[in-house]
Amino acid sequence: MCSRPSQLPTFAFVVTLLAMLIGITGAPAQTAPYPNRPIKLVVPFPPGGGADLTARTLAQKMSESLGQPIVIDNKPGANGSLGTDAVAKAAPDGYTILITDRGALSVNPSLYAKLPYDPLKDFSYIGIATDGPYVLVVNPSLNVKTFAELVALAKAKPGTLNYASFGIGSMPQLNLEALNQRMGIDLVHVPYKGAGPAAQAVVAGEVGVTISSVPAVQGFIKDGRLRALAVGSDKRFVLLPDVPTLGEAGGGADTLIPTYFAFAAPAGTPPAIVAKLNAELKKALADPAIAEKLTASGLVPNGGSPEAMTNTVKQDVPRFNTLVKSIGIKPE
Repeated sequence: MCSRPSQLPTFAFVVTLLAMLIGITGAPAQTAPYPNRPIKLVVPFPPGGGADLTARTLAQKMSESLGQPIVIDNKPGANGSLGTDAVAKAAPDGYTILITDRGALSVNPSLYAKLPYDPLKDFSYIGIATDGPYVLVVNPSLNVKTFAELVALAKAKPGTLNYASFGIGSMPQLNLEALNQRMGIDLVHVPYKGAGPAAQAVVAGEVGVTISSVPAVQGFIKDGRLRALAVGSDKRFVLLPDVPTLGEAGGGADTLIPTYFAFAAPAGTPPAIVAKLNAELKKALADPAIAEKLTASGLVPNGGSPEAMTNTVKQDVPRFNTLVKSIGIKPE
């Protein structure tokens, strides 16, 4: 009598196969390396300004290194708050990031009673890309050739010299009010709708003083329609090598605070992604052609760390809050 063939090998094979299938399906999915699709870079200001120029200059270089396009999305409104808030509420996956300025992060909390984002809680900071120093300029009709002479004139005629700003709560207003307080003078604020009109007002003699980005007034300085007295940076600016820093001129090294243009991601973005983006930012800024282009546009390459930027925001928010209150600006 023939014995029945054993079924054990077949059963063992099935059990082994099932175990393999369970192991495969139960294993964690392998994610593709970041980035594996385009990155959206939100600029919360109109095209043409310092943030936009920094974004477009660096995005192309970073895209080449990352192997994915970085797509610029201008989303202006409410002093940068609209676009900044959009990124604060985006998915923290590294595919929606922000480039914004000092005002949107550190001044807006003091200007808006119901700001929709918290700069101290809603972002993972990548790093400051560029600094935008201001130059203090006057109309030559004031007959002052140095910062010390401007201060002396302002003290001799308190409340009679006017300065132009880009608007209520703008960096020029805050900086020049800080200068008033530091030097014990009384330059009177006259707000204009933007940097261009403010500079033109000084050229026309409507007001005597303003601060501006260097490229916005460099032509006026060269042809003699404006006189540069000092730059608000820690060292002389390459485009105006003969103009002293405000610290050298006696106005304090930290009085005319430059703006900056910095990268950020939504809070909760994985640290590895933040670190990768910071490394790519530094790599792009180290390219001589990129650095030269930014410098020629009045910007100083920075490339700081995420930690340094976080600390800057933490220091700036209360500092500007104190200044805004001392000026008497009421939150909207």
